[in-house]
Amino acid sequence: MTGWLDAHAHYVTEHYAKECRAAGHAHPDGMPGLPDWSVAAALDVMGRAGIGTAVLSVSSPGVHLGNDSLAESRAARDLARHVNDAGAKIVASHPGRFGLSAVLPLPDVDGSLAELSRAYDELGADAIALETNYHGRYLTDPAFAPVLADMDARAAVVTLHPTSPPGAERTTFGRPAPMIEFLFDTTRCVADLALSGTLARYPQIRWIVPHAGAVLPVLAHRVAAMSMVTGPPVDMPGILAGCTTTWPARRYQWRSTPCSRSPGQGGCCTAAISRSPLPQRSPKRAGTRSAPPAPLPTPRRPAPVKLKRP
Repeated sequence: MTGWLDAHAHYVTEHYAKECRAAGHAHPDGMPGLPDWSVAAALDVMGRAGIGTAVLSVSSPGVHLGNDSLAESRAARDLARHVNDAGAKIVASHPGRFGLSAVLPLPDVDGSLAELSRAYDELGADAIALETNYHGRYLTDPAFAPVLADMDARAAVVTLHPTSPPGAERTTFGRPAPMIEFLFDTTRCVADLALSGTLARYPQIRWIVPHAGAVLPVLAHRVAAMSMVTGPPVDMPGILAGCTTTWPARRYQWRSTPCSRSPGQGGCCTAAISRSPLPQRSPKRAGTRSAPPAPLPTPRRPAPVKLKRP
């Protein structure tokens, strides 16, 4: 199937919506409500937008809807199994039109390892959907290391998805978290993955970062410069330079562009990855002026791609 590849498409089952409402997530992340979804409606949107294949995943708040208790973890395992099974059935009944990014019941590590194995070995999932944080615990949490190690061994593709950060009720000012906070939590998560050495520690994981890198294109050089002071240096613009539109990508993380409707977002991302990776310190004589920077390249719309299973 030719056409655009949508690596950031969501689906909602009736049972999932019911469980969210029962757990107090009738208005997830401050949104007006849970969206209606159907295969027919999704195919209609895809047809009008020229999308050949859409990779389905569950959006925030994911499947672990409570605290870290054993009871909540059992419920999260059951809900993960339900939505992954439902997604796999959609993929099987519409060959070439849909892919599956399976959800894990993190922060339940044992349950996540079991569901990760089931998703790949039984359901044939194309990717794994991870949230930027789980009840305030980010992906660099040492407890999550076994999950990352298993994904690294499988060269897994990860579709990252933001969720409300800790303390969002004090920073959203009563507005939906997806308006601003989602972008900052994506940026916080990816910067932490890079600065902590997690990306280097698990180099076979292939990350798809949503919303054209969120705020990271604006902050990439600042993060790199500060890392030279605090150590160890991290080439954040170089990491962003791995952006691609192929599936799966080769290394580190790559951007996807849904909800990036700002005319300047693509240019900003291009600018961030088009400069020298790390600031270069060179002596400058008094009274001299630095040469002006080279013009930024004009962003170009990528060519359509095909979904290639790992």
